Amino acid sequence: MKIRLNRYLSISGVTSRRKAEFLILQGKVKVNGKTVRELSYRVDTEKDIVEVEGKVVKPERKRYIILNKPCCYLTALQDKEKKTIRELIKDIPERVFPVGRLDYNTEGLLILTNDGELANRILHPRYKLPKVYLALVSGVVDRKRLELLRKGAELEDGFARPDSVEVVKTYRNGRSLLKVVFHEGRKHIVKRYLGSFGHKVLRLKRVAVGPVELGNLPVGRWRGLTPAELKKLFRAVGLRYELRGHN
Repeated sequence: MKIRLNRYLSISGVTSRRKAEFLILQGKVKVNGKTVRELSYRVDTEKDIVEVEGKVVKPERKRYIILNKPCCYLTALQDKEKKTIRELIKDIPERVFPVGRLDYNTEGLLILTNDGELANRILHPRYKLPKVYLALVSGVVDRKRLELLRKGAELEDGFARPDSVEVVKTYRNGRSLLKVVFHEGRKHIVKRYLGSFGHKVLRLKRVAVGPVELGNLPVGRWRGLTPAELKKLFRAVGLRYELRGHN
């Protein structure tokens, strides 16, 4: 596959595309031993050898995984006092980072990747990627209350309305299990929203992000996204999926 030289440098982790152009113009980039100063120059990612200031660079292998985050783990890669998700993904050789966060006591689907462009689009409100949660709450949600939950509410940081709310089950002990969908990612949005109606969230689990579903992945385990899942996810955020180099 042939791509522009500045893009090659960018996906190799050298620098941004714009800054890569300066490196090219300054004569600091060689392809197959020859200095290249043409910004439109295209390289073969499979055959060409690219050097920046004498050091060979290669595109970073892209990794896309999902983790079933347990309760009581920080969505962070380092912390001195609490357990973090790093302990659960330590067998992954590439350095991946979480796309967004789940609260300390929130469980479920967490996407991790080293693809910055995809991560930014998943989080960007422009693409309205739905996040699906199962929320166990205090109180019985009857039909009238459900209608109110669907209309939205004013929170301290502005008006909020879920994409959808459904009652999955009600319990005799006065609790309800709700399926709640939000495409926006404001902090603690599900807990704050339901709490504004007097329904304290007792347990929260994310089960889907866009077309990617948690399924039966065991708690605390991770798996790579399949090509079919990646294709749907890329399409959902307006990107073209290229199979080569992904895992």
